[in-house]
Amino acid sequence: MSVKKIGICTGGGDCPGLNAVIRGVVRSAIIKHGWHVIGIEDSFDGLIWTNKQRELTLREVGGLLPRGGTILGTTNRGDPFHYKVMEGGQEQIRDFSDEVLRNARAAGLDALVVIGGDGTLKIALELYRKGLNLVGVPKTIDNDLSATDLTFGFDTALHTATDAIDKIHTTAESHHRIMLVEVMGRDTGWIALEAGLASGAHVILIPEIPFTIDRICDFVRSRESEGRKYTTIVVAEGVNLPAEIAIPVTPERRAVPRGGVRAGQIGDVLARRLQREVRVTVLGHIQRGGSPSPFDRILSTRFGVAATDLIARGEFGRMVCLKGAKVLSVDIAEAVGVTKSVDPKGELVEAARAIGICFGD
Repeated sequence: MSVKKIGICTGGGDCPGLNAVIRGVVRSAIIKHGWHVIGIEDSFDGLIWTNKQRELTLREVGGLLPRGGTILGTTNRGDPFHYKVMEGGQEQIRDFSDEVLRNARAAGLDALVVIGGDGTLKIALELYRKGLNLVGVPKTIDNDLSATDLTFGFDTALHTATDAIDKIHTTAESHHRIMLVEVMGRDTGWIALEAGLASGAHVILIPEIPFTIDRICDFVRSRESEGRKYTTIVVAEGVNLPAEIAIPVTPERRAVPRGGVRAGQIGDVLARRLQREVRVTVLGHIQRGGSPSPFDRILSTRFGVAATDLIARGEFGRMVCLKGAKVLSVDIAEAVGVTKSVDPKGELVEAARAIGICFGD
């Protein structure tokens, strides 16, 4: 097919490197392929409501490489197959997927680049199956997509978390405190594990390894008996709490309270058990923001260029990915719905154990 115009959108949570991908797509589309590029605002919303579209030029993407966030806006509530609308004062769920396809055709789009995580790519797959030509670019700071060795944004989030834990170390040591630092990782512990390793944390708690409060208390007491009067604990936000302190679980895993709830409960129990001062720091969305690292800028650019090359070859329904040192592609159908978890017996965990890091098990 002859391609003249493509669209691009970003979906799900924001992530360092989104703008760098947009820049890579726009520059390669215009310079290498001679296409026009239409920016679709606020994920798939821009293909439901047609006033959320604008042409992206070389001038518009100038200066985007170091810039955090996404100039196109994003949302994790814009599923066109299950779109919430207010009708007669009542919230209703409507299917706007036909409108998405119709508006894409009306805009003259020959293909769409969809940048997003597992949820966004699942929606993209369904739209592809309905007839929309598209390719995917994987995005998540959690680095938990199985089809790619790395996702852009993870390296930047890792730097942010490591820097924060480095700072927590010094105040913990000065005040002889137990300090808990909660990092992102709803289903997996990649940020917690690697930031904990990089910062020299004493305890790392991740969803993949069950822990007990007794084991952590024993570890802290052992440190104190050796004259080390402080302990730094890194906690993934999605860590599974032991039954003794578990919070109520709602039917949807996503509805389980996070944002410091788990780390706070662990801290409260440790303070009571050890009769020690325990402080909790929740890094939260600081891990999503800010300028992407050099590695993420390069990976984002490579992904953007690879996405336009897929379109040029007519390889729709595929997602770019990193395998080893090469940017390749895989069917989106094979990429979604499979979480890449930390291997409790893997080399990273074994290396951490070898240098004395406790996982609470």
